[in-house]
Amino acid sequence: MLFGAHVSIAGGIEKAPERAVAIGCEVFQIFSRPPQGGNAVQITEELAEKLQANLKKYNQKEFYVHTPYIINLASTDERIKGNSIRLIREDLERGSALGAKYVMTHLGSAKELDRKVANEMVTENFKKVFGKEYKTKLLIEISAGAGNIIGSTFEDLAYFTDNLKDYNVGICLDTAHMFASGYDLRDKEAVKATFDKFEKIVGFKYLKLFHLNDSKIGFGERKDRHEHIGDGKIGLIGFKALAAEKRLQPFNFVLETEHDKVAEDIRIMKKIREE
Repeated sequence: MLFGAHVSIAGGIEKAPERAVAIGCEVFQIFSRPPQGGNAVQITEELAEKLQANLKKYNQKEFYVHTPYIINLASTDERIKGNSIRLIREDLERGSALGAKYVMTHLGSAKELDRKVANEMVTENFKKVFGKEYKTKLLIEISAGAGNIIGSTFEDLAYFTDNLKDYNVGICLDTAHMFASGYDLRDKEAVKATFDKFEKIVGFKYLKLFHLNDSKIGFGERKDRHEHIGDGKIGLIGFKALAAEKRLQPFNFVLETEHDKVAEDIRIMKKIREE
């Protein structure tokens, strides 16, 4: 169980490991390109070598890439859908070239579509991403469930893992998104019950990574609002329960809280781990 955070690539992707260690990261996450889309810096062999050298220099065990926010595999707009497939594919290529362990993505919103139809569409669009083999594994991130967002329930995640068995796909769970979607994490009993349910519906073999965030939003309120560890509605007792849950100890946790206190969030989680 290692802790890290999302860090900036301003001035060059190769600078990310130094920024990560400065706030106490043991692992970290980046965007490999502007999060709202746009032109991406070319991944050269020289850039990848510099990044790998800095990973060793700053003792970062591994890192992950988050796709842009504009992904929507459930869109009925052919341009949006096509761009979403292209961006995920490109980030898998970029992540593979850089040596990232995982690339994670949100799925988008079904808007007016029937949920079953939308899930089928997302599955077929996912398959179009995999025109070749990638070194980096693609993770579906659970969403907070606002509107008709796809992927906000364990049943949704199980649908995708079941229908994408022949593809290199795993799951990333976000504590704030889970809590907002109605999965309680506020104490030991709630954590056990939630992950009993996850194990039964999805299965731990698909789980690869966590995003670790407290929530400004109350339980089941279906909005995505991150808060610093212990300052939100999940609370410090909940994060102690997460760290103590033996089934979660093989996984790494990436914080996506505001940078004003993210170093303190990491420090809190390391202290909990030692208890």
